[in-house]
Amino acid sequence: MDMDGQNSSICARTRSCAARSGKKEKIPDRVTLKKEIGLLSACTIIIGNIIGSGIFISPKGVLEHSGSVGLALVVWVLGGCISGLGSLCYAELGVTIPKSGGDYSYVTEIFGGLMGFLLLWSAVLIMYPTTLAVIALTFSSYVLQPVFPDCVPPYMATRLLSATCLMFLTWVNCSSVRLATRIQDIFTVGKLMALGLIIVIGLVQIFNGNYEALTPQVAFSMITPSVGPSVGQIALAFLQASFAFSGWNFLNYVTEEVVEPRRNLPRAIYISIPLVTFVYTLTNIAYFSSMSPEELLSSNAVAVTFGEKLLGVFSVIMPISVALSTFGGINGYLFTSSRLCFSGAREGHLPSLLAMIHCKKCTPIPALLVCCSATIVILCIGETHNLINYVSFINYLSYGVTIAGLLYYRWKKPNLYRPIRVNLLVPVSYLMFWALLLGFSLYSEPVVCGVGLVIMLTGVPVYFLGVHWKEKPKCIYSMIEKATLVGQRLCFVVFPQFDPNEIASPSEWTDQSSGRSSFSAIS
Repeated sequence: MDMDGQNSSICARTRSCAARSGKKEKIPDRVTLKKEIGLLSACTIIIGNIIGSGIFISPKGVLEHSGSVGLALVVWVLGGCISGLGSLCYAELGVTIPKSGGDYSYVTEIFGGLMGFLLLWSAVLIMYPTTLAVIALTFSSYVLQPVFPDCVPPYMATRLLSATCLMFLTWVNCSSVRLATRIQDIFTVGKLMALGLIIVIGLVQIFNGNYEALTPQVAFSMITPSVGPSVGQIALAFLQASFAFSGWNFLNYVTEEVVEPRRNLPRAIYISIPLVTFVYTLTNIAYFSSMSPEELLSSNAVAVTFGEKLLGVFSVIMPISVALSTFGGINGYLFTSSRLCFSGAREGHLPSLLAMIHCKKCTPIPALLVCCSATIVILCIGETHNLINYVSFINYLSYGVTIAGLLYYRWKKPNLYRPIRVNLLVPVSYLMFWALLLGFSLYSEPVVCGVGLVIMLTGVPVYFLGVHWKEKPKCIYSMIEKATLVGQRLCFVVFPQFDPNEIASPSEWTDQSSGRSSFSAIS
């Protein structure tokens, strides 16, 4: 069975049709990814991946760099606006190039195989495994906190619980797309309820007159009067906020599993980003209404300190909320990162086994197992917090390259049908802000940025040896074929099938100036 370059997105079952002879003959089952992500699940994927442990634990980074409560709130609001600009650009790309894989698929389509592979290489090698490992460790630390109230949980206990959580959620995602999205829905609602509790308590504090820190005279006074806000510090505060909003592009990784993506993908983005910005801003207002800037800066877990101060015996709600939030975050990252591996294998940039799905459950089991295994390896390494600095730079770099690709694609294929066409000021404004933050990152953290670039560029020789070099010795192809066959038998997977009845009409996805499909093969 051949792998088709353009995957359809619904799992059709056995059906009958009339043959030319007039007799009915049974057509075999068609195995492909299911379209089971509706508007609600699409929103929860975005919200659930944005809202992780950060807003509960360390909003102090924004306050520390901005220098005042007022500027910190401005940074949070503008950080949401910048993420909104980026998400508008991704909405256009998502409906113009309706492939799963997000940044990787768009960069590959626009700039070619090498650029796409470098993004894929850094994401699969370090970006997603490291992020998943950090979220899993945060989950295990907060679950074990009641068991070890007076000390840090043991190293081995946190690793074992993190690995157990990862393997359980990998099993869930292997079993059913619907079950995975339902878990995402439930835990996203849970974390919004936890933030809602913080906001309500904060509003009660404000109505009781505890809002002195939020008055303009006090809010915009510097925490350290002798030190004023510099452009570099404000840029670093924006960088902290932009990392807190990371995940706004994750729905684009599963475009082919979204029901009516041309309608639901942009709608989910338009609903989710303003909602998260609103919730983040009100949560920070609640923190500032109940805690002094000095208290907030000295806390390693702001929401926990907030709970201990105001909830009394019910303060245990906050650690539980962080644990539930991170559990949902692990599920969301597993779901989306496995689709990145799936898309990369389908383009020929990763082993073909990763482009296969279970013939009954229609889930990308090999890709999910690779993501889980890579994360467990990172957990065993131990130094995850050093790796996360490199991840942040690579992640931010990929946003700018992708949105720059939107402008280049507009110039390259001006007559291509685009269901959504954002104003040019949107990508230009985002790229100007992106370049400013990237410049300050390079200036303030040259070693971190340099290592991030080196990690990405190690993919160049891998690309030319593994992908570009077509005339490999027959023994290599034979080994790959045998390994693929073993993997197919163990996981019970096959290549997805393609239903010609579900292709979009040529007039919809064709460049009118050239008559060529926008999905022409990339050499």
